[in-house]
Amino acid sequence: MRTKDFSSAPDIGQATAEFVGATSFAGPISMLRLTRRWPVLVRKLQSAPGYCGHRVWYRFPFTLGTIAFFSDRESLLRFARSPEHAAIMRWVMRPGIAYGGFIRIYEANASGYSSGVWRAEPPKVMRHIDRFTPLPGESAGPAVGAKSVRPESKEP
Repeated sequence: MRTKDFSSAPDIGQATAEFVGATSFAGPISMLRLTRRWPVLVRKLQSAPGYCGHRVWYRFPFTLGTIAFFSDRESLLRFARSPEHAAIMRWVMRPGIAYGGFIRIYEANASGYSSGVWRAEPPKVMRHIDRFTPLPGESAGPAVGAKSVRPESKEP
């Protein structure tokens, strides 16, 4: 059900700022050397004000990425200024360590959806919304249960 109150959601569900980034390392030696630096950064991340959680992702052969969630954009940006983060970024930028990287910062809309135990408002039941959010040009979204919103199967 639609809401603006995520106070009953897990920490990640309460975050309003998200960092998504990755580094394409030059090879296994660079990734091995990262293992000495990574725990220091993670300790700082987990103790940072506004930290809500993070996940690490991998892409073959030598790409590691991080998705980190913060209560707000300012907390995320303050963490980025930490000496631990600056140190690992200086190391990554040294010749021969990595071939590329990217960083994206996302901010959540104030409204969203919650249901069941993670819903702050009563009733705390598992229930879907009645209508999808309208797309641009629509005055109202279609009913969630409408057959027209389900893709047709191509299988016999």
